[in-house]
Amino acid sequence: MYSQQKIKMGNNILDQCISHAKIILNEYDICDNCTGRLFAKRMGSSSNQLLGKKIRNRLNFKSSKICYICKEIHSNLQSIVDRMLEQSSGYEFSTFVLGGILKPSIIDRDDLIRSKFKLQGIDSVKTGITKELSKKFAMKTKKKIDFLYPDLTFTYNFKNDSCELQTRTLIFSGRYVKKNRGLPQKQSSCINCNGKGCLQCNNHGFSNFTSVEGKIAKFLFEKFSGTQTKITWIGGEEKNSLVLGNGRPFFIKLYNPKKRVARLQKKYALDELEIHNLKIISKIPKKVISFRSTIKLSILTEQKLTQKSLEPLKTLKKISIEIFDKPNKKTQKSIYRIKFKKSSPKSFLIWIIADGGLPIKRFVEGNNVNPNLSELLGNKCRCKEIDFHNVDLLNI
Repeated sequence: MYSQQKIKMGNNILDQCISHAKIILNEYDICDNCTGRLFAKRMGSSSNQLLGKKIRNRLNFKSSKICYICKEIHSNLQSIVDRMLEQSSGYEFSTFVLGGILKPSIIDRDDLIRSKFKLQGIDSVKTGITKELSKKFAMKTKKKIDFLYPDLTFTYNFKNDSCELQTRTLIFSGRYVKKNRGLPQKQSSCINCNGKGCLQCNNHGFSNFTSVEGKIAKFLFEKFSGTQTKITWIGGEEKNSLVLGNGRPFFIKLYNPKKRVARLQKKYALDELEIHNLKIISKIPKKVISFRSTIKLSILTEQKLTQKSLEPLKTLKKISIEIFDKPNKKTQKSIYRIKFKKSSPKSFLIWIIADGGLPIKRFVEGNNVNPNLSELLGNKCRCKEIDFHNVDLLNI
């Protein structure tokens, strides 16, 4: 009984749609897809084309004229799918989404029909076209449509018959160890495009790869075939500093990767640089990341030293180091562990565990940092070497 009532109700809705469609089709020539789209939600139909064909056949409506709304875009969808297949052939992906750009005249004609015949709550012509394209592409590739986090995003411009393809950014976390001096942390931008990407730099934004950043980026370009990177540092070091121990953590975004799947090793040796524990993550933490660094400093002094003259350094443990960056604004850092050793009449070594963000050179030389080594010892100090032996994250 229930099944019969449901069939009867469905037939009544179909009859209403056919009556409504007759009024529209008597005034405008509309293709099967556009006709079906106008009534698909009311009928609960998953295929605009089949519903439109059914309605037009019931009305015995045949026309050789071009569709008033879409101007026969639907008849060219297969060639667009073929282009999407060709354009995405070199990419690894499991999900995608498709957007479209239509001529304003097509949207205006669709709006006119929907307004004139009081058609509410239906898909727009753009939604109908992109849905149909997406279904065809999904059937061909066996990939899923994902509106939130698609691996590939297609944008088809029907105005100039072009297709743009973008891939979801890959995000990595890892650590690097730098065992040789002379390698800067940051890479200078391509002088031709100032980092935007051009033919001269192969769209990478770097003209060479002669830094920590450059070597990590080059490794990712080669492994995942991306275009550009953006790195988030957890602290920094100078060109002549070493980074040892557990290494310095970093996060890096790789834009437009062609490859998304790879087995990552625990360690990669890139000449004088090592990458440890590289892995793909979902996002970079938004909160400020707190960390502590274990640092070895080699200090030169202006006057001669004795072991006793270094004793004031003990007072630095667990006191606040005030850093003045701007007028009336200061930050505070702490030193948690300290040991030191005289190494020559005018030099000494010092090992500290300190909060990340302590400006080491200023702390040594006395530039708007209080207390500082130079004032504490009453002896002008300068850094010869700054080496990082561990960088430990506190809130991840």
